[in-house]
Amino acid sequence: MSSATAAPRAGPGLADGPRTTAGVIAEGNLDAHLAGLGARAAREGLTADGWADLVELTALRGHVRGRIDEAEGAATLAEAFAARAPRDPRALLARAGRAAHFHRFAAALDDLDRAAALGLDRRTVDEERAAVCQALGRYDEALALCRYALSRRRDFRTLGAMARCRAESAEPGGAADEAESWFLAARRAYRGVSPFPPAVLEFQCGRMWLERGRPARARDWLESAVARLPSYVPAQGHLAETDAAEGRTAAAVDRLRRLALASDDPAYAAGLARHLDAGENSTEVRFWRAHAAARYEELTAHHPEAYADHAAQFWLTVGDDPRRALVLARENLALRATPRARALLDHAVRRVGARRR
Repeated sequence: MSSATAAPRAGPGLADGPRTTAGVIAEGNLDAHLAGLGARAAREGLTADGWADLVELTALRGHVRGRIDEAEGAATLAEAFAARAPRDPRALLARAGRAAHFHRFAAALDDLDRAAALGLDRRTVDEERAAVCQALGRYDEALALCRYALSRRRDFRTLGAMARCRAESAEPGGAADEAESWFLAARRAYRGVSPFPPAVLEFQCGRMWLERGRPARARDWLESAVARLPSYVPAQGHLAETDAAEGRTAAAVDRLRRLALASDDPAYAAGLARHLDAGENSTEVRFWRAHAAARYEELTAHHPEAYADHAAQFWLTVGDDPRRALVLARENLALRATPRARALLDHAVRRVGARRR
């Protein structure tokens, strides 16, 4: 690796993060801004830049609040933007981002190619293409794009993209430590006051450590994200998993109850059913299990590419239907050949074999 893209030193740690606007103020400002953009769109008075902001900020609010319906709303807005301005690269970029979110990767790459042909700057195209390649398990391509971007500019965006790439492809051990050093470098490079970008970055690093069985390290990052945005639902959900991994089951259940009521993502209902004491809360367990099952059925019908892996995990655990999980895990691996997808399929195969025996 060239000196321009060498992994930075880890630095002093999480206590030195940027100071940002209080989360409750930032979320209120986001709501007000989106209301204004929506009103102008309804009056046919929104510019192309305004449409791009409307799509991006709707998606951001949906992510922070754990609302799949807002993510779907952002996708609908992106389609409307592209229909209004089919030759505007900003419209194609917006639609590509929403297609990638729902794992329609071929459609996303096609829109990015068209946006590039219409003059969208290479930096933006490469950044979005790297994210798609990463999601598909094409890590060498993603890494090459991230290295090129870093050779041209070293800022929050490029450092964060490299951090996410290394986190996704990292194996347990040193590679994860290297990924964390990129997260720290991106965090130090942040120059804004909005809490959203650094909180999302911190959440992503916390998720990496949780997936690698390091809950204490994950907690540091996740708590930093929640300190910026107390209502950050995915970060709170991962903190619940950290609580459970550290033996604080009651704390995990308390968090998950709140999230299951606030979010339309069935992951929280499924987690709640999994961590509840079935002997003492059998009625509640059955309720949340049934709620999660019905919602996963709905999501896999409407967004099969995006929710096959999540639904397979549910049916392998509290859903207790390994055969259904096996079908979904195979569909997921056919879409993207990542190590995580292979591990999910292996798990499903073992469960089905054990059930047969």
